[in-house]
Amino acid sequence: LMQESTTPHLDRELTLVHATSLNVANMLGAGPFFTMPLILAAMGGPQCMIGWLIAMVVVMCDGLVWAELGAALPGSGGTYHYLREIFRGSSWGRFLPFLFIWQFLAGGTLELSSGYRAAAQFTLWLWPETETTLAHWGLPQSAIFGVPASVMVAIVFVACCQRIHSLGRLITMIIVGVLAAVGTIIALGVWNFDPALIQFPEGAFHLDKKFMLGLGGAMGVAVYDYLGYYNICHMGEEVRAPSKTIPRAVLLSIVFVAVIYMLMNLSFIGVIPWQEIVAAGSPANKNVAGAFMTHLCGDTVAKLFTILVIWTCLASVFAMTLGYSRILYAAARNGDFFTFFSALHPRRHYPWAALALLSGITMVFCYLPLDLVVPAAVVVRIVLQFIGQIFALHELRRSRAHAMPFKMWLYPIPSLVALCGWIFLLGSSEWLLLSILFVVYGSGLFAYILRDTFAGQANTGS
Repeated sequence: LMQESTTPHLDRELTLVHATSLNVANMLGAGPFFTMPLILAAMGGPQCMIGWLIAMVVVMCDGLVWAELGAALPGSGGTYHYLREIFRGSSWGRFLPFLFIWQFLAGGTLELSSGYRAAAQFTLWLWPETETTLAHWGLPQSAIFGVPASVMVAIVFVACCQRIHSLGRLITMIIVGVLAAVGTIIALGVWNFDPALIQFPEGAFHLDKKFMLGLGGAMGVAVYDYLGYYNICHMGEEVRAPSKTIPRAVLLSIVFVAVIYMLMNLSFIGVIPWQEIVAAGSPANKNVAGAFMTHLCGDTVAKLFTILVIWTCLASVFAMTLGYSRILYAAARNGDFFTFFSALHPRRHYPWAALALLSGITMVFCYLPLDLVVPAAVVVRIVLQFIGQIFALHELRRSRAHAMPFKMWLYPIPSLVALCGWIFLLGSSEWLLLSILFVVYGSGLFAYILRDTFAGQANTGS
């Protein structure tokens, strides 16, 4: 008994408030503060809000998938854990978890790096002399933002090296700053909203190939901003009463953030002409929130507010890093990844090795162009994390191998709506993104075959 109690383990300390705060902090991160130019450019005008609405429906339906799986299988690792448990005992039960971890090392760290890049972009907007200094060193543009982003990765890594009950309280306090930032924009936007600025270009709603590709691009950016509604599923082993807490946290965070996102984006385009936001090199294109505050309150307030935006970005990557490190930890502990990364700190009980690997890869991706990182972070994970997980849920229902404390409403309609949304998003992606997808999954398949071959030879030799 004494040995069991002193062995390092994950602690169940996260309540509904903590769980919802982790999701919301993840979702309300850098996205709405730097992706508005991207989503407007995708469809060439305010009609991009259609992409927001469709993405919201897809995410709500997909959230029900996560809620049902999270309640039935409340372990660490999210999709990795679900695939492993549902297909346990079959060849799929060995292959799918390995492939998920492989693609996650790309998709998850790309998402993290985008948050750091955005925070770095806003930081250099505040102190342009730093950008000038880095440019004088002969660094390319992506590296100029990559240097401060890398420093932020190191800071967040240190902040995550705490016991989970301390982090639960910290993330709840952080969310106050996040809500202050978005609440300020919404309040000012509603008060100063100018309907005359919502001008649609000619042919904005002409349903042709260009419209559909633009809709797919807008949906991709919108889905990126919604990502994080499932963050608590990665930490199911540290949640109190997970069969109730996880579904509530997932669904509450989606509804809460969906309303905030719609109000924020309407606030931006109701105060600043959308043509100015999409114009490359314009102040609004570089920092739409800063331009918004400058327009309404002046330069000094805009700079102070940008500090709050940076806080919001770092809160998001902090929440993501916590959840994502548990994925690597769970895989290593179960033998589906290198065992070394299952190491826990002997006193504070956090997965330090998994945190270090995640932070290291993220730091490398901070030097990639932001307009590539954002869509790639979504497309890379569609096949297995979203589409594959939907099929896994149907398999779990069919086998009835586990109790289902929470069941989605109107099953299977929401899961089918989500499936159609993910397929459309994948089919409307650019060839460069699809090429990245093929490289990640193709190399994952090759690595799995190689590992399986060597493992078989080792067993034969012994």
